[in-house]
Amino acid sequence: MKRVEIKDHIIKTASELFYKNGYNSTGINEIIHESGIAKATLYNHFESKEELCLAYLKFMNRNFLDDIKEFCYSKPDNTSRILSIFDYLELFFNKKTFNGCWCIKTMSEIPKNDKHIRKEIQNQKNQFIEFIKELTVVNFKTKSSKSRNSKIRQIYLLYESAVGESHLHQKNWPIKEAKTICAQII
Repeated sequence: MKRVEIKDHIIKTASELFYKNGYNSTGINEIIHESGIAKATLYNHFESKEELCLAYLKFMNRNFLDDIKEFCYSKPDNTSRILSIFDYLELFFNKKTFNGCWCIKTMSEIPKNDKHIRKEIQNQKNQFIEFIKELTVVNFKTKSSKSRNSKIRQIYLLYESAVGESHLHQKNWPIKEAKTICAQII
């Protein structure tokens, strides 16, 4: 395997383990074992578990944004595109591997003063807000900037709460209810 392929393999393996078992519950030795690599190989690519966590967060976010954008932009109009974020979430929820939000799970496990991981998660959440803004630009163009930004944040909060509550209850009703409220907002 080439160096880039090995690094990608490590990230993918660590991502599956961190998402499934949690950041703190997944040890470096488990990642090494599951990846089928030597300890030196892991440390040639990542200086620390924190660095590997940042790669995991970026990997998950890149895949999420690519997938949700493709899904939403396949819809015929702006209103259905906005509402489709909840349809996408329901598809994600129905996957056997669904385990809630990787960002929130990771935030709950890191020390309060871990600025690198916190900053990465904040960046990812802001990217998602920007995506919602892209989807809503036509729907809210007549509103003031303050009102438009408030509506965008409301949709974001509905989505985020639907992720957490569907994970907690292991039911899809939070997603359906959030979509209904979102339809009233837009």
